[in-house]
Amino acid sequence: MIAQEKLRAFTLLDSLSRDGLAKVAERFQTRELNSGEILFSKGERDAPIYFLLEGAIGLRSDLGTLSPLKAGSDAALLPISRLKPRRYTAIALSHARVAMIDEDILDDLMTSDQSMSYEVSLIEGEDPEWMFQLFSNPLFAKVPASNMSSLCQRMQAIPVKAGQVILNQGDTGDNYYLIRRGKARVQRSFRDEKPVQLAEIGPGQGFGEEALISGDPRNATVEMTEDGVLMRLSMHDFNELLKPVMVQRVNPREALTMVKKGARFLDVRTEPEFRENAIPGSLNLPLCNLRLLSKGLDRQRP
Repeated sequence: MIAQEKLRAFTLLDSLSRDGLAKVAERFQTRELNSGEILFSKGERDAPIYFLLEGAIGLRSDLGTLSPLKAGSDAALLPISRLKPRRYTAIALSHARVAMIDEDILDDLMTSDQSMSYEVSLIEGEDPEWMFQLFSNPLFAKVPASNMSSLCQRMQAIPVKAGQVILNQGDTGDNYYLIRRGKARVQRSFRDEKPVQLAEIGPGQGFGEEALISGDPRNATVEMTEDGVLMRLSMHDFNELLKPVMVQRVNPREALTMVKKGARFLDVRTEPEFRENAIPGSLNLPLCNLRLLSKGLDRQRP
């Protein structure tokens, strides 16, 4: 494996984190060239990207002009004729050694490292505990790194008190909430009966998405049980940044294929609608009770 510090000297690789550089170094290979040996020819669309470690390479144009490239020079800190199709033919002018890696693999590794570095910079911000809670939420693991900055900028911090009602059952949905500090209980009233507690939620967990996704009134009341802080996201920002990763769609043909392989349809309509016309084998979990009833589902079954 090539020494990491030797790779870091190259301009394209100098922005990688220590861990990122280690992963890249594992994928690099070296190639020895004898004087006069061709590394690649003009017009080729070969996969590797090359860096000159030792010796000298000549880049020959259509006119026959040979531009020398010597290891350790400023010009050699860049990849060797990276553009594809290749604009030059690369010929060893002496014994030479190059580092090589598939360019698509390098691009993927660098993109992954940049995303990770961005997340680390967020976590090391003003409230690292909150950011760790946020990234531990499975939903936010699906959010592209480019969207996380916008999310953090658009969320509003709202101080709340124990006993404060945040959402009322039956209200129109207008915001999505995340608990930054404190705890809350989710309750639903059934006709005139005493409210039933559906869940207790805490830091890093969100609520209010059902009404924003379905367009129906709030199906539960959320009340704080502790003093704390909520992060509020408007409906517009929710629809732009979170809804695309929260709602996964399949077409009817894909759904039937999934069912044949063991998946199951969930019918979220009301019980009377379900009794009147239901897909055979489907399970009725009315949307208003989904949070409570879904606890009994097999998490391994699609």
